[in-house]
Amino acid sequence: MNWELMWDSVPTLLGGVPVTLELVGLALLFGAAVAFAAALLRLSGNPVAERLMAAYVFVFRGTPLLVQIFLIYYGLGQFEAVRGSFLWTFLREPFWCAILALTLNTGAYTSEILRGAILSVPQGQIEAARACGMSRTLLFRRIVLPIAIRQMLPAYGNEVILMVKASSLASTITLLEITGIARKIIAQTFAVFEIFIVAGSIYLLLNFLASRLIRYAEWRMTPYLRARG
Repeated sequence: MNWELMWDSVPTLLGGVPVTLELVGLALLFGAAVAFAAALLRLSGNPVAERLMAAYVFVFRGTPLLVQIFLIYYGLGQFEAVRGSFLWTFLREPFWCAILALTLNTGAYTSEILRGAILSVPQGQIEAARACGMSRTLLFRRIVLPIAIRQMLPAYGNEVILMVKASSLASTITLLEITGIARKIIAQTFAVFEIFIVAGSIYLLLNFLASRLIRYAEWRMTPYLRARG
């Protein structure tokens, strides 16, 4: 075990953390918007919208993320319509291809988490809100959505952790995030074991911080569950 190499590689690998955080942060942000729209369409009662969203969820949950990244990065550029459109400004860049793949992937998973949380809202609370004269929009905004968000937090925390780990796949399309930098160092030093231990430790730290943030959010949003002194 080359401890000196491991220590020396830490600053270099930490240089990939901002790219990793950008990938994860933007994917989760855009993915949340996609998930919200997909979940509402799945619950809209419109059979066409429901089937389209069900197909989207089925495809992106049922295929490997690595395949999705490759299809977007290598596949879309084969179409002349794509290369001739404004989309090519973004899709020719590996960073935005990775963002698109991660967004669509996490959007599919998160939409199912959110849909399940909405369906689990107690019917009694909905009926009570209707009895108070709340409109459908106000009921959703004041009652259904806050309860659903509280209930989905544990499952969504798992999704955040999975996205941090999944961001490592962006290294396969030349992005120099943590894993990309690790592969570059390994190509120079051939120290696979040592470098990947350091890289794995950085991912572990990021996921520890993410899990703490999710638990804090759960604590803040469930004051009624705390012991009263």
